[in-house]
Amino acid sequence: MGLELRQQLKLSQQLVMTPQLQQAIKLLQLSRLELLESVQQELLENPFLDEKEADEARQEEADRKEKESAEKDAQAELMRDADWENYIGEFSSTSKQSQGREAEVPEEGLSFEARLASKPSLEGHLNWQMRLSNFTEDELAVGVAVLGNLDDRGYLQADVDDLLALVDSDAETVESVIRKIQRLDPVGVAARSPRECLLVQLDVFEYDDPILLTLVDQHLEDLEKRRYKPLARKFKISLEELKEYIEVIQKLDPMPGTSFSSTEPHYVSPDVFVYKYGDDFVIVLNEDGLPRLTLNSFYMDDIKSCNSKDKEYFQDKMRSAAWLLKSLYQRQRTLYKVMESIVRFQRDFFEEGVARLKPLILKDVAEDINMHESTVSRITTNKYVSTPHGIFELKFFFNSALDLGDGTQVGSESVKALIKQLINEENPKKPLSDEVIGDMLKAKLDVNIARRTVAKYRSAMNIPSSSKRKQIL
Repeated sequence: MGLELRQQLKLSQQLVMTPQLQQAIKLLQLSRLELLESVQQELLENPFLDEKEADEARQEEADRKEKESAEKDAQAELMRDADWENYIGEFSSTSKQSQGREAEVPEEGLSFEARLASKPSLEGHLNWQMRLSNFTEDELAVGVAVLGNLDDRGYLQADVDDLLALVDSDAETVESVIRKIQRLDPVGVAARSPRECLLVQLDVFEYDDPILLTLVDQHLEDLEKRRYKPLARKFKISLEELKEYIEVIQKLDPMPGTSFSSTEPHYVSPDVFVYKYGDDFVIVLNEDGLPRLTLNSFYMDDIKSCNSKDKEYFQDKMRSAAWLLKSLYQRQRTLYKVMESIVRFQRDFFEEGVARLKPLILKDVAEDINMHESTVSRITTNKYVSTPHGIFELKFFFNSALDLGDGTQVGSESVKALIKQLINEENPKKPLSDEVIGDMLKAKLDVNIARRTVAKYRSAMNIPSSSKRKQIL
């Protein structure tokens, strides 16, 4: 059988993700802060992009520098001509030599980093205390091994055998060093359990009541599960006296290392603002700090006089800049349309609050604005809106539905808000059980909701069970 080459024409369709389309999709799902960073990076890399107010800003900066320079020259001339020795007279507290040295190293010459103090870590704070205490060299070596095995809460995550494998010492010395570290600041650090941590704090703070010590030593689980009446009967005390002991225990710190945690707060910058104006709602996109981009006219005029190689590079950058401007406009337009649709669907929420939030899915908004569900999903990712009732993520407005007795539906977030309201208004001495909350929801909303569903919603809001919410008095 012979081999031969043939040419054949074939038509086919395929979806190709161009770099421009990939960039547009990426911009859709960026948060506002990520978008600012991305635009700033593109401004640095693409010479065809420029800010509209760049020329005015540069002129203002030049004028400001010129003014500051004139003021410095006038001040230097005044300092040079003034007779400070006669002015200060006998009240001068420094010699001419020291004054000269101070002038050589002015405060303005220090770097910005030299003016900042870093937040101390738990390990560094304890290491500093050990070296200022009466620790021997062998104890310091053991102490460093102990500090290296502390978690974020301040608990020791290694036993004596593990520490002996790291240092050349004996078990008695290791235990002695651990006890010393536990009495440093914060008190109770390097404990191996909450019980040990609290007992160390009671010892350092000189609480010697036998009932208090026994409660911490043997009945922490009973206190956690709020088994107050059996404890009161066991120690032959009233509930009021037991409450005083519990208040002392609550003043202790079961996680002493968390104050040195490096966890930073997460700040949210809203992408959209929704204001009520009369009987309507106004949507305003947050463009504060976002550069107003334009094409750089300097390079646009010179592109024709370039050689073929440079011209190809410039044309590629010009197309990239133009596509970025188009993608940014499309992103803002899509965000506005999605937010406008959400306000139409969830108008009751914007009027009255979370309790009136309706069930909503991505498909409803996508059909309303004639876009694909994936586009709506991307534009609502990591986006936040400031409403008259607080700041919410756009995903918050999409929630499942629960059927009511009259055939209508209610949003799951509304049910969660009502559950939270019922728990906030309950009697702390007799907290509402999940079954009772389910009956109250049925009476108020005419919705059939099972006890396990109430428990699921309550757990999602980090609300403890009724037994753990119960108070003594």
